[in-house]
Amino acid sequence: MKLSTRSRYGVRLMLDLALNSSKGSVFLKDIARKEEISEKYLSLIIIPLKSAGLVNSMRGAHGGYSLAKPASSITLEEIVDVLEGETCLVDCVKDPSSCTRSSTCASRDLWTALNNTISRTLGAITLEELAVKSREKGQSAAMFHI
Repeated sequence: MKLSTRSRYGVRLMLDLALNSSKGSVFLKDIARKEEISEKYLSLIIIPLKSAGLVNSMRGAHGGYSLAKPASSITLEEIVDVLEGETCLVDCVKDPSSCTRSSTCASRDLWTALNNTISRTLGAITLEELAVKSREKGQSAAMFHI
């Protein structure tokens, strides 16, 4: 399974908002520049995140975007689900009626277990935890270059 660019950039966008949450709102153009992502593309990604209640927007000179709730209460699964839809490796896992062999298929059991593991893993990681790891990696990179 490969996550789409939309999800990867969406997580990076949300991570940037989490890392800058103490500063208030952040302009999309600043995130685009830092993350080396097209501002136009980010503006498309932010719409469903805002609709899902994960991001707030404010207009004006001090406007921009911010997290709508604490980073500790936003999981990576929540972000990916908003941008991709529910994570599902194969159709029969979510909808057993899509395959006549679902009830007797051994490989479906494997896909179900794998799907559950991915979901649990994404659901167990909060945006705050990812921000902490990001800060640690940033600090260790800075220390390495001294």
